[in-house]
Amino acid sequence: MKNNFSKEHQKVQSFYDSTYYQESNQKLKYVRHFRSLAQKIGLKPNQKILDVACGRGEWLLVATELGVKPSGIDISEKAIEICKQILPEGDFHVSIAEKLPFEKDEFDVVSCLGAIEHFLNPLTALQEMRRVAHEQATFLFLVPNAGFLTYRSGLFQGTAQTDVHEEPLLIHEWEALFQKAGFKVEAKWRDLHILSPDWILASRWWMIPFRLTQALSLLVWPMSWQYQIYFHCSRRPE
Repeated sequence: MKNNFSKEHQKVQSFYDSTYYQESNQKLKYVRHFRSLAQKIGLKPNQKILDVACGRGEWLLVATELGVKPSGIDISEKAIEICKQILPEGDFHVSIAEKLPFEKDEFDVVSCLGAIEHFLNPLTALQEMRRVAHEQATFLFLVPNAGFLTYRSGLFQGTAQTDVHEEPLLIHEWEALFQKAGFKVEAKWRDLHILSPDWILASRWWMIPFRLTQALSLLVWPMSWQYQIYFHCSRRPE
């Protein structure tokens, strides 16, 4: 599959396989907030869900507890190998988001969490997500906000993935992009998953007060200052 990628996508794939997922044998973490997220968007048994840039499959692993039928794509061969191990009943492919290996109108739910900002052509990727979902499908996107207060102040320079590609947008710019790709934004909300001991304590001891302060700040900051925003979308008629 790698030979079918453009040189730009091969570079991205190499980064994820050799660097980002270098410690791919680490034990998967059960991400608690995924459970409430699955309930919030109303996942139902036997729905077909596609997670684009699924990584090691943590979100799909939790979603399948509700009886959905999981599918996923990721540019990383290492990530897809792990998905196939933990979810052998799933349908997983090494693929780029800009060219999904699925038929039209195939899925009830399409998600892409924390990845659109890393795609080389996010508009094409979003149009592909729309193509493979049926008319009544639900879409869930998690994206970074370029207006994030810590980012604007220079205290946060972006994730480790800036080494290959990362382009956050302002909230209204994301909304405009989703609309251009053929989606209707039904709701948006702040990502508050760091309000958890799992995140606050996942660092050196001297960082814990700073992480606790940041987590509590998200409760009072307006949405325009937040780091990540969820967009719950539907498919606009053609």
